[in-house]
Amino acid sequence: MEKNKFKIATIACMVTGVLLMFSSCIDNLLNQTPDGELAASLYWQTEDDAEYAVNGVYSQARAMFNRDYVFDGNTEYFRFRGNVSTSQATGDRSIAYRNGSYSNPSSTYGSSFDMYYQYAYATINRANYAIQNIENMLPNAKTEASKIKLESFIGEARMLRGMAYFRLISMWGDVPYFDKIIESNEEVANISRTTITEIKQHIYDDFTYAWEKLPDKPVALGRFTKWGALAFRGKLQLYWACWNRTSWPWNTPVSPEGGWPELTTFTPSATESAQAYKDAAVDFRKVIEESGLTLYKNGEPGDYGEMGDCEVLPNYFYLFLPGANADPELMVGFTHGGIGTNQGEELMRDMGTRATEGSQGWGQPRAEIANRYQSIVTGEFCENLVPMQPTEEGARTAPNSTLNPESYKDRDYRMKSTLLWDGETMVTMLSRSFDQIRKYQYKTLQGKVGDFGAINADGDQTGYIMRKFVRNYAGQGRSEGDYHMPVMRLADVYLMYAEASNEAYGPTGDGGLALDVVNRVRHRGNLPALKSEKYVDKLTFFYAIEQERIVELFAEGQRFFDIRRWRSIERVFLPPQTSPGVRMYDTHGALRATYFNNTSLLSYQRNYIFRIPPSERNKNPNLTQNTPWL
Repeated sequence: MEKNKFKIATIACMVTGVLLMFSSCIDNLLNQTPDGELAASLYWQTEDDAEYAVNGVYSQARAMFNRDYVFDGNTEYFRFRGNVSTSQATGDRSIAYRNGSYSNPSSTYGSSFDMYYQYAYATINRANYAIQNIENMLPNAKTEASKIKLESFIGEARMLRGMAYFRLISMWGDVPYFDKIIESNEEVANISRTTITEIKQHIYDDFTYAWEKLPDKPVALGRFTKWGALAFRGKLQLYWACWNRTSWPWNTPVSPEGGWPELTTFTPSATESAQAYKDAAVDFRKVIEESGLTLYKNGEPGDYGEMGDCEVLPNYFYLFLPGANADPELMVGFTHGGIGTNQGEELMRDMGTRATEGSQGWGQPRAEIANRYQSIVTGEFCENLVPMQPTEEGARTAPNSTLNPESYKDRDYRMKSTLLWDGETMVTMLSRSFDQIRKYQYKTLQGKVGDFGAINADGDQTGYIMRKFVRNYAGQGRSEGDYHMPVMRLADVYLMYAEASNEAYGPTGDGGLALDVVNRVRHRGNLPALKSEKYVDKLTFFYAIEQERIVELFAEGQRFFDIRRWRSIERVFLPPQTSPGVRMYDTHGALRATYFNNTSLLSYQRNYIFRIPPSERNKNPNLTQNTPWL
């Protein structure tokens, strides 16, 4: 084990020090061989050497995809209270991606997403180093099996590189591209931005190579497979289709002709968009029909206990616990944690409460999410919940009251798996040990709630707290969770296929598979199937797909990218310069946030594209700034 750590550390040292990615640099670092470290000429000899190098790429990429749920706070359904102010006075400044800024306590990303830019390039640099050196090993492979294994390592590194570039262009548009080892800081000191059209093709090639060379099944937990690579290729094409659209049904004032107008080097093409939707559908369908992958527990809803009984929870809840780490639905992800690693702390700290190993509840469901969970009887939306103060007469018995337990009955099973509402119970733990079953009551931090101890949710400002991602068993401390955090799940692939197929062929085209896979996702919520006769046009079916993406992928970081690629920020919130803004309330009816309060067109444009980090532009005069940030 120590030998492995030594080699990984050696590789990490050999791929750092690039001006583009790091604020402090050491001249000629890559040309030095520090005392006690392994020289490169002696390293690249065995398959183990190649594997250790690829492990180093995974390690760096994990930091990049560490906490994707931060992208969703503060959107309309998820709040991350460590974010910038949510006061009414700040209006649009309260969304997480305003100015590319994100004030996140102890975050990997520091005080802004500028750090994310650096982590992405650190991943790319490590990947390039591994790819080039393993490619040099191929001519010396002694057997065909050895060659195949080395090519698989290259496939993993290329997939990681492709994922990093995909995330970069999704956020910043044109970015510098390089696919070789950087030998000195001078090589990147004056590099210019490469167009997304060119980078997209490079990403496509990386995912294609990975699809062709990776194995069917993971060789170890967290290692990639060919199906994950193909799914990512499909996702790339789906995003490309969205970016190339020349119109959207909502015809928003920010982008009336579609496309990505904030990226001035890009010209959308309706022809490219149409083809990309078809290409994406082909890739996703291949994953669905040929991979042999299934939803967790075959997508069955599972048991649902009596109201308030936390001992019986639907299957969806357990998908987000370490017990499901090896489940095939978690197609692409990164492992975090394990005893002694101190890597699991962030997830539990962010989603749990004081009653769960002293966690801090940074991430919370907004009150608005509760109304998205549909009826298991009708399959339709229920009447909106009515916020009520507990002091109001009949608040806990009034029809549709947020404080009435009966208001939550017969709803999508994913609701009970995702959040706790007033009167719900959960297992609590102190010092790794079972404490007791406690009951949640908004703003009640101590004492009793009926016959139960109160759940201390001191940071809660919405009236709901998270159950999703929060362990309900003893034996592990907050920092010891060994969780395989998903970046792409099979359910996501189902819904992306439905979206691509709908745009390419209509709701019932392509053999009707789109409607079928949406219904598979709905089934895990114990919801009735959607009827084809009701979804006869693309827009109606699109909204049904969006609905499933909201509840199925809640707090997984997908919503942020969805509403940007759909050009839907102003559809979801309000058009520019509209007062009084989007007002968000808690379960007691108190105003907790106002978003997009008379917000300018420029602010919307800035939400669609991040600023190139000023620190990078200060180091490289050839890095132009995105137009909305000039």
